[in-house]
Amino acid sequence: MIEARFEAAFLKAVKKHASIKKLVQKKVDMILENPIAFGEPLKGNWQGFYSSPVKRNFIIIYLFCDVCRKKGDDSVVACSDCKKTSDQTIKFVLLGPHDDAYKK
Repeated sequence: MIEARFEAAFLKAVKKHASIKKLVQKKVDMILENPIAFGEPLKGNWQGFYSSPVKRNFIIIYLFCDVCRKKGDDSVVACSDCKKTSDQTIKFVLLGPHDDAYKK
């Protein structure tokens, strides 16, 4: 079973954008069911991460540990808790308007 972990920045953004909380919850559930199908792999500074739209210009950025390791992206991402985290973990990292999310 897949474990969900939510970073502080993600949880803070959910509170900030409370009006779309239900949409975010629905998308999180979809990602947990099939992380690859609902996400777009990112490149460059975001190598190893995925993004998924919540609504038109609003995205979730997340990491699926299994794929991150299989692709060797774990050496780039370098999560501090990587060794203690199971392959079947999805880390929800950021939530926000498309352009703002990539600036973090």
